[in-house]
Amino acid sequence: MTRKKSTRRANGEGSVALIPGCKYWYACFYHEGRQRKVSTHTTVKTEALTMLRKMMGNSDNGEAPVSKKLRYADLRQMLIDNYVAKGNKSLKSLADGSETIAGLTELDAFCGYKIAVVDGKSTVTDKGLSATALTTDAAKRFVRERRDEGVGNATINRSLALLRRMLNLAKREKKIHDVPFIEFQKEPPPRKGFVEQADFDRLFNLLPTHLRPLVTLLYYCGTRVGQALKTEWSQVDLKKRLIRFEGEDTKNDEAQILPMPSILVDMLKSMTPKTGRVFDGTNLRKEWMKTCAAAGLGTIIEVKGKPYDPRYEGLTLHDLRRSAVRNLVNAGVAERVAMKITGHKTRAVFDRYHIVSSTDVTNAMQAVETASLATPQEQLERTLAASRE
Repeated sequence: MTRKKSTRRANGEGSVALIPGCKYWYACFYHEGRQRKVSTHTTVKTEALTMLRKMMGNSDNGEAPVSKKLRYADLRQMLIDNYVAKGNKSLKSLADGSETIAGLTELDAFCGYKIAVVDGKSTVTDKGLSATALTTDAAKRFVRERRDEGVGNATINRSLALLRRMLNLAKREKKIHDVPFIEFQKEPPPRKGFVEQADFDRLFNLLPTHLRPLVTLLYYCGTRVGQALKTEWSQVDLKKRLIRFEGEDTKNDEAQILPMPSILVDMLKSMTPKTGRVFDGTNLRKEWMKTCAAAGLGTIIEVKGKPYDPRYEGLTLHDLRRSAVRNLVNAGVAERVAMKITGHKTRAVFDRYHIVSSTDVTNAMQAVETASLATPQEQLERTLAASRE
């Protein structure tokens, strides 16, 4: 008969033991008069002893050891509840009634979390890994698996951020003692794409008619796509040429008044009926790729075995937001006003969107040269004129 091996310490100091059928050392000690056996998730005895001392220290401070019953599903629910409490708009409700966040579905699959739809409602059928199994090594395995699937670092990091957040929430609620180190992957630099007016005009003429109002709003005002598509006619004032977004309609929870360019006002005036949603985004992504390819602003690359899911490289819809920021600043609009139009809350993010082209740099030098050639009288007149503005 196989007997467990243990390393006993002085009375009251606990011990570590190898239990038959398990490769990991278990920490054995008493908490509140009851014996506790907790896996250390290590095969190295010295590391197990270190963890034992730490667990006993936590026990002396009144902290209970991590329950074996604490599963990934419990941590996931803490995360969902936190998003609900904070009103995070990235929390999405699915048709089956379940809730998710971008990057969470991949964590669910890795951790073995499963749900099934019963009578139209989602029910958890597998709570997934134990909370004690969500270690640094587990995070590394997740990264390797996602990379093997061809996923980029930025996408991987979205999932890692959710994992770290749920572990921090568990620690805050004293469900776990420590948050394991989770190393984020190096991401590529932010995109710097934008479109010049001549290229936009060519793109506009090739777009399907129903998408032209939406794309015009994105290019001139830098509105987020999701926010634009939710716009109701009740928010539009064609006489004042304004669109009003309430706080619940914007990403930063601040009300926003959006001025409309004349070309957009003319298009909206001709639209009927003026009820419900204003902008039509039918087949937006597919039509965008086709139009950009036709305008020479993008390339559609066929993927072997995926005839209906090609890869696309080129101008993106989000590049229109960068274009709007650049156009507003270059037109002399005060940056504070430009930030109100585009809905940027922080200067740092706004600056990242303000893309400077080679033409901008050349024009700047020409302006310097022109100023240096001015006579003293002309320079004085310019200074006085500027002070009166």
